[in-house]
This record gives sequence, structure tokens and C-alpha cells, in this order.
Amino acid sequence: MQVKVEDVSDVKKKLHVEVPQDQVATKLDEAYRELKKNAKLKGYRPGKAPRSVLERHFKKDVHADVINSLVQESFPEALKETDLTVLETTDLDAPELDPENSYKYAATVELKPELSEVDFKGLKLKKTLYQVDEEEIDAQIDRLRQHLAGYEPVDPPRPAENGDYSTIDYEGFKDGQPFEPTPFTEDSAIQIGSSGFPEQFDNALIGMEPGEEKTFTVNFPEDYQDSDLAGQEVEFKVRLKELRQQVLPPVDDDFAKNFGEFETLEDLRAEIRKNLEEGYQNRANQELQEQIFEQLLTEDFEIPEVLVKHEMDEIVRDAEMKFSQNGLSMEQLGITRQHMEQEYRGLAEQQVRRHLLLNKIIEQEQLEVSDEEMEAEYDKIAQATGQPKETVKSYYRQNPEKHDGFKHALLEKQVIDLIINHAEIEEVEPETETGREEQSPDLKNESGENE
Repeated sequence: MQVKVEDVSDVKKKLHVEVPQDQVATKLDEAYRELKKNAKLKGYRPGKAPRSVLERHFKKDVHADVINSLVQESFPEALKETDLTVLETTDLDAPELDPENSYKYAATVELKPELSEVDFKGLKLKKTLYQVDEEEIDAQIDRLRQHLAGYEPVDPPRPAENGDYSTIDYEGFKDGQPFEPTPFTEDSAIQIGSSGFPEQFDNALIGMEPGEEKTFTVNFPEDYQDSDLAGQEVEFKVRLKELRQQVLPPVDDDFAKNFGEFETLEDLRAEIRKNLEEGYQNRANQELQEQIFEQLLTEDFEIPEVLVKHEMDEIVRDAEMKFSQNGLSMEQLGITRQHMEQEYRGLAEQQVRRHLLLNKIIEQEQLEVSDEEMEAEYDKIAQATGQPKETVKSYYRQNPEKHDGFKHALLEKQVIDLIINHAEIEEVEPETETGREEQSPDLKNESGENE
């Protein structure tokens, strides 16, 4: 067998394979001998039909089977000869078979790119020392109060104010006629100032009293989210039926007991602080990782399309899972795979380059995951999911691909830790107060629902 390698790119090669004619003849002889045993042809007893007759009736099928057999047997050997690390065969050009000649075919393969040794020691990194302050905890407490808020009629009666919760009937008109995009709606509950209508609508409600009716005009902006209303001038007739105001519960020990195993308000505040601190620690670590990749991935290199496709598959799966958690699907939202690929192609390519860099360091440093480390991770997953540890381990034993991915993720984490341990880290204060963490505590109210 002869093998020639044609360079298509750094990560794509075309293998030209030639199988000797004697092997082709042997395969054909074997195929026709096997066929002869079972072929049923009119005028011939089983096993007695001459080859010429078999060729006349079954040549196309026999040749197809022989081609498949020749490729399956020769291609692995061809790869061994070339010593290529193939990720995927993307194209196979297998022409018709000529029994009198050698068989030549070509296969295009994608390869893992060869990266130079990575000098990762001594990187200069900055770690931001985020601190949780009491105002952030107060803000989280306020959000929790909103979940337990009650709503009472405004007493004594007064005109509507911004922020009031109101019940209204309304209908929109265009040129004096009912306008289909704004049909008559009864008992609509809205918060004045946050109705979803343009500001003109909310402002017109301010000062109205329960029982009062009012007619006013609203000009919808050109970029309004509802295309049927964008740019339209609509006359609304509104009747204010009821005004209610929000009543927030007092912040005390009884309040804290609504959100889990907390006996006191201080217990609740401590849990919120802990969750915020974890959020800030994750943020600081993520920023360190971004600096690492920025400093180590300074040169562009070609990446195999098969890895980009795999990364895109992960991005789409994650999106589908998040949509489904909210009872939605990509189809319902009008999002196609093509749209996702256009939107996130750059992110997928970035992730592939990062994985390849980390893989290179794993090989370079000969990193491995110990049994003790695997057991510790199983413990973490069991604790986080509430599943017995043996159930977690059984799942990975039954899903080798998932197990390999899980193990490789641990290796990549080892690489990041290794780089950080060999880096020069300067601790710095946050530059501004903007973009502070708003991570909600993982708490449950007394009904058992997540807040």
C-alpha cells in the first residue's frame, strides 16, 4: 500500500491511498465466493452459478462492498504510516473499482494543531480585592422583602402617584376607531411608572382618582418593542378602578425565618454575605483567567472546524437548556441554529483556542487527575445535587464520554491553578463601584420555593 499526504492547511491534510491490485483481486475473489454460496438465480442450483453470471447480476453491489472493505482495512494502516493525530475524517473520495488495476482513493482529515511549548511561568496578573459592604447586603434584603410584599388599597383615598399599583380598564383608538393592537382590556394590573407603555401613558395616570375616566394621546417611539405599535399615535380611554400600595414586611427575626433554616436576621445576613463573597471570589478568579489567556494567546493559529462545531454544539445545548427552564424553546423564540452560529461563532473559536492551549500545558507538564481528586469531586457533586455519591459515580461509569469530559475539566482546572501559582500576582482595589455583584442568595421561602 502506498500513502501520500497532501497539505491542505496546518490542520487539514488529504491522504491519497493506493491499494495494490493483488489485494483488490483477492477481495473480489472472496466476495464472489461468498456470494456464490447463497445466490439464487433462475436456472442454477445454489453454489453452481459461474462467476461471469454473478458479475452480470451483482457486480455493482459486490464492487460497493469491496470498496467499503478495502477502505475500512487500509485507512487505519495509512494513518499509522503517516503518524497523524486525526480528529475527524471530513471527506472521502472513493471512486469506482477497476478490477484490473490498483484501487486509489483519497480522504481529507482534520488534525489537532501542533502548538509550541508554552512558557506560562512568571505571568504578571492583577487580582481585584472585592469586598462585600453592608449596603449590598441591605440591597439583597430589600429584594427579599419584595417577594413577601403585600398590597393594600390606598387609605385614605388620594390621587394616583408614581409607583402605585393600579387596576384599570383601557382601550386604544386610531382615527376614532378601535385599534386592533390595543383592544379593550379589563382589570389590567399595572404599576404606574413601570407599565411597559411609553412614559406618556404612565404620566397621564398620575393624578387620577379611583372611578375617574380619562382620554389622552400616546405617541409610541419608532423603536418600540411591539412592531404593530412602533411609530403609532394612539388615543387611549382609561378608567382607573383601584389604587393599591405596596406594604413591605418589617426586617426582623420573623422575616428571616421565611427563607430557610434561619433563626435570626443576623443568620440571614451572614448567609447573604457568604454568597456574595463567593460570587466576588468567582469574579476575581474569572478575571485572572481572562488575563492568563490574554497573555498566553498572543499569536493566532488555525483551528480545526470539527472542534469549532463541537463547541457550537455545547453553546446551543446550553441555550436550549436555559430556555427550557423557562418553558420556552428556540423554535418558539424564532431562533435557528444558523442564527446561533452567526452570533456565537467568535465565542466558539475563542473557546477552542483556550482549550487547545490548556491541553498543550497538560501534555507538557504531564498532569494527571488522582483517584483522591476524583473522589473529592464526586463528593462535591453529590452534596450539590443531593444525590448519593454512589449514584453520581454510577452515572459517570455508565457514560464514559461524560466521565472523560468531567475528568478533562479537572485537568484544565489544574492547569489554571498551576499558572496562578507560578504567577506574580498584584492585589488591587476595585477601580469603581459599578458592576458590583448582584448574586441573590440561594434561599427558600416558607413554601419551599426558590427566591
